[in-house]
Amino acid sequence: MSPSTCGCATVKGDLHGGADIVVELRLLGPVEFAEHGHAREVGPPQRRAVLAALAVDTALPVATDVLITRVWGTEPPDGARRALHAHIARIRRLCEQLGEVDDVRFRLVRRSGGYVLEAGPDQVDILRFRHLVGRARETRRSDEARASLLREALGLWRGEPLAGLSGQWAARVREAWRRQHVDAAVGWARLTLRAGDPVSVIGPLGDLLGEYPLVEPLSEALIRALHAAGRGAEALDCYAALRRRLAEELGSDPSPGLQDVHQAILRGSLSAPPAWPTTTGAADDTAVATPPEPPTPPAPPPLPTAAARLGELPAQLPMGVRGFTGRQDELAHLDGLLAATVGQPRAVVICAVSGTAGVGKTALAVHWARTAQGAFPDGQLYVNLRGFAPGGPVMGPAEAVRGFLDAFGVPPSRIPVGLDAQAGLYRSLLTGRRVLVVLDNARDAEQIRPLLPGSPGCMALVTSRNLLTGLAAAEGAHLLALGLLTPDEARDLLTTRLSADRTEAEPSAVREIVDRCAGLPLALAVVAARAAADPRLPLARLAQEVRLADSRLDALDGGEPTSQIRAVFSWSYHALSPEAARVFRLIGLHPGPDTALPVAAALAGARPAEIRPLLTELVRGHLLTETAASRYSFHDLLRAYAAELVATHDSAAVRHDATLRMLDHYAHTAHRADVLLTPQPRPVPLPPPQPGSEPLELMDHQQAQEWFTSEFPVLLAAVHRAAAEGFDAHTSRLASALTTFLDRHGHWRALATVQTAALGAARRQGDTAGQADAHRGLGLAHDRLARRDEARTHYLLALQLFGALGHHAGQARTHQHLARMSAAQQLHQQALAHAHHSLTHYRAADDRAGQSAALNHIGWMHAQLGYQEKALVHCRQALALAEETGDLNGQAHTWDSLGYIHHRLAQYAQAVACYQQAVALFHRTGDFHSEAAGLVCLGDIHHACSAPRAAHGAWARALAIADQLGLADTDPLRTGLLPRLRLPHIRATGERARPGGAWSPHRPGSALA
Repeated sequence: MSPSTCGCATVKGDLHGGADIVVELRLLGPVEFAEHGHAREVGPPQRRAVLAALAVDTALPVATDVLITRVWGTEPPDGARRALHAHIARIRRLCEQLGEVDDVRFRLVRRSGGYVLEAGPDQVDILRFRHLVGRARETRRSDEARASLLREALGLWRGEPLAGLSGQWAARVREAWRRQHVDAAVGWARLTLRAGDPVSVIGPLGDLLGEYPLVEPLSEALIRALHAAGRGAEALDCYAALRRRLAEELGSDPSPGLQDVHQAILRGSLSAPPAWPTTTGAADDTAVATPPEPPTPPAPPPLPTAAARLGELPAQLPMGVRGFTGRQDELAHLDGLLAATVGQPRAVVICAVSGTAGVGKTALAVHWARTAQGAFPDGQLYVNLRGFAPGGPVMGPAEAVRGFLDAFGVPPSRIPVGLDAQAGLYRSLLTGRRVLVVLDNARDAEQIRPLLPGSPGCMALVTSRNLLTGLAAAEGAHLLALGLLTPDEARDLLTTRLSADRTEAEPSAVREIVDRCAGLPLALAVVAARAAADPRLPLARLAQEVRLADSRLDALDGGEPTSQIRAVFSWSYHALSPEAARVFRLIGLHPGPDTALPVAAALAGARPAEIRPLLTELVRGHLLTETAASRYSFHDLLRAYAAELVATHDSAAVRHDATLRMLDHYAHTAHRADVLLTPQPRPVPLPPPQPGSEPLELMDHQQAQEWFTSEFPVLLAAVHRAAAEGFDAHTSRLASALTTFLDRHGHWRALATVQTAALGAARRQGDTAGQADAHRGLGLAHDRLARRDEARTHYLLALQLFGALGHHAGQARTHQHLARMSAAQQLHQQALAHAHHSLTHYRAADDRAGQSAALNHIGWMHAQLGYQEKALVHCRQALALAEETGDLNGQAHTWDSLGYIHHRLAQYAQAVACYQQAVALFHRTGDFHSEAAGLVCLGDIHHACSAPRAAHGAWARALAIADQLGLADTDPLRTGLLPRLRLPHIRATGERARPGGAWSPHRPGSALA
């Protein structure tokens, strides 16, 4: 929106309405400097992107790698660092040429932690915009003064922000600023309307609505303005146009609030618009930082979170319920709790919503969370804890907290062992941030305590069928009991899903439907879906069908609402086509928590294209929910009902064959994915899959990683289902295929659980190879969990069984694990022996990638024992094999080992070159923690060579990565870095420099893949 669109001129005053701005940096449009109002050319788009990446964090250090990621993305070209330095040099010269403001000029300087763009608080337009909006929120100001401040803020916009810049970071920032722009425009319009000047806002709002046609607050403000200006017909046309757009593009209706405005216009009783939210207290007129944000869509803080700098900002809320209605008291209660997180919060706000199954707890939580998500700019976390899921395992807190750490982009290598340590890291990530955490379907307080945030400003919203009084007593949670809908609320729900004309035409039928559905939103939604599918069907006919279904199930009705709902399910099920009804029953065999389209097809023994229309029929009938693209889930009650039906209507043979196809699909797809993650010279093929199971054709490492990531909760449930129902071969195959993924991602407790199931299955089958592989997997899980005695026992059993089979690959990998574990215990001679055994067996198996890992470990062990020349020979052989096989991770670790060896040989130039190669490869493969460790070593070498600037630069980069990873203050890498950065002098020594003396970035065996 241009300045003239808002009816205001370009702003020339400073934040305080004082002297004209001589020099400013403009980001709210093309990125450019302006001197006395005249634009100064910055240069090509890439240089403008560098300037913008610095300017969003004005006065704060931005690390080099952060700048590279912002400008070039997560996979920058080889010359990115060189190009960045060239752009920074040009920007620095440009800053020197610009004029001063009150002795303050733009300066670009290098400091500890990165580059800093220094500027006065009124010289960057986005900062000035945020400050003006913050002042406009103050309660001490009049509506007229607040509107004036917002008009001034909107006048700073000159078009699309960061115009002409491409890339994910620019797009993400641009979208956040657009939301702030829209919020400010809506606030200005509301305040101007309340002042009695509707004509001034009609034109600007119309223009802005053209850019954002689905933003309902904009439409509401325009509708109110048109009505207030005496243009009622246009106001109604505007509402009708919005309703059409929402239906066509989103398949939804206008919000209840906007529908109320529409009805008020029709009745001639429209009240004044609501006040624009404010904050208490006065703004500090000298501050640059954004003031505390109210519970409306706020501006993100100027400094991105660590997760955001890694490209991760969790936004996990599921889709809201279409046509949500009622629950006004409960929503108002939640709004009141939200207000406690704004301003100066002293504690985390926790609210626990309880109620019977099907009463709408999740719908309420998700609906409110979506309306309030703007108040939590640092992310929204969501997890279904499956506390009452029928037939499936309850999610443990360890699995849930791991999911949250993954959502924040924490690398698996940095996730500690143990629930307490993981929960501590999770809470550290939330410190100083505003994050909403929705814990859905919890069983009890113990399940959720490790998942509660600890930082004031965060909020936790919990749903459970149980009244969590223990959470209220110990954590001060606010309890919100959700009852059945009142008859009026139930009628409103039907009216929202259908239409007022239809429900008002048959009031007696509506009353009977409401009565039969027992006030349960889920039952009402099912009936409404059936009615909406056939607009010509009389509601009286539907009421009669529900009545008949109810009489058939009287013997099963215990009088509780959750018993009565089965009548509604039965009636809706019998309205399905025979094919869709069969699919509904068969999905009841799936272990959950959700089902992908190809798996539903495997259960039915059909192709995905054939099954998709049937799934669509189930979704339209509200018997299934499409939670994401081609992924489907049940409500717990519907899953239990489907399981009842398949057990009653389908024979044991049919159920067996469907389950076999499902497990075949998972086992074969997981096997293909595992081969892609861990290249093997001759992977052992599985028996052919059953006809109709159609495993996925994964093509590369990325597809395999993505499939495992999306399916691994389902795969864990599938292992349990296979073991419980006697599919022992599939239990072993699934567990074996999951081992690499679970290990690399730190899911070690899950690894122990599935391998225990696999060991039992292999023993029942008399499968020696399966028992050996399960023992190896259990050894690995116990090893990672620091249970060394149990790990060694399982490893030795695996070696014994693999040896009896003559299985060289299995023996090689087991010796590899034993070598790493021995090295971690400082048993270097023992580790060296295992590494040699591993190499021997990898050669017998003709596994060249495995040989590379073993040679690198042999070299590393020789280096630890002081035999540097031997170490050099083995590591060079390892590097050649890693390059031959294209193993980037193996190359990175081997270059790291070579850097260490050259350092010990006092060959500093070679050591620097090796570590630079390792650091670059670690960055390329996303192993940021190893990158930081390599930078520490690089700095140590520069320190040993009396090169303080180079040493400080490497250590500062490592500290910036530690910040990006969100490492705790007590993390060994961070505690080892801080003394180095405070060194008062340089020691010239040929020995490996250990500044601070407390920590070495190398762990024995860290080079082992």
